[in-house]
Amino acid sequence: MRASVIQIAVDEGESVESRRRRAASLVREQAGADLVVLPELWTTGAFAYEEFGREAEPLEGPTYEAMAKAASDAGVWLHAGSVPERDPEGPLYNTSLVFSPSGDLAAAYRKIHRFGFDKGEAVLMGAGAELVTVRLPRTTLGLSTCYDLRFPELFRALVDAGAETLVVSAGWPERRRSHWTLLARARAVENQSFVVACATAGTHAGVPQAGHSIVVDPWGEVLAEAGAGEEVLTVEFDPGKVAATREQFPALKDRMLGLQPPHRP
Repeated sequence: MRASVIQIAVDEGESVESRRRRAASLVREQAGADLVVLPELWTTGAFAYEEFGREAEPLEGPTYEAMAKAASDAGVWLHAGSVPERDPEGPLYNTSLVFSPSGDLAAAYRKIHRFGFDKGEAVLMGAGAELVTVRLPRTTLGLSTCYDLRFPELFRALVDAGAETLVVSAGWPERRRSHWTLLARARAVENQSFVVACATAGTHAGVPQAGHSIVVDPWGEVLAEAGAGEEVLTVEFDPGKVAATREQFPALKDRMLGLQPPHRP
């Protein structure tokens, strides 16, 4: 299976429409890949809080249309990263879109864990409430976004729902890059799953981005890692390694918590 991770740069000097066209072009260049992944909030920048409301789109807005067409043109499964979604009956959401090779919407995931504590995304956007998995021909994706990476219970729930490849779309800051790599490898090891983690390059509202998108196998081995700048990271991996790892080292079968009510004498 071939995955292409598009670590696009988000800089203030480029318009959203220009970056949307450029991202679509980069997706089309990945024809032949099985899965293509874009990062979080690449239209606005994950830290450009003032842009969220101005650039928010309905679910089937301009980014949806551009990415659906790009997925169809390339014939790839496309995790199109996330956009600020404007729900006409509710708040904004940080919403990821996944398209099939025919350009149909396969899934939408509203980010559950919002970053910012008492500011930024945490107060400007609503929280998603549903786990989302997507069945591809050779693997099942479990969807997550950026800050979600710090919450292992989300990933364990995705594995319980059948996920074998955990996709993380992120706008992660450079000052916490060591956490990014550590947590991506930890989620792979503890869930015996592949992790495909796509981050942004560039600077969002004065916040330098980590880049260093990474693909990790179920043993925690790094299969590929990008640098700090804009880059397309392409890696081949065998989805069958998930089942083989879980059979060879069946740690998930020894879980004691979260599977049944506690015993009460």
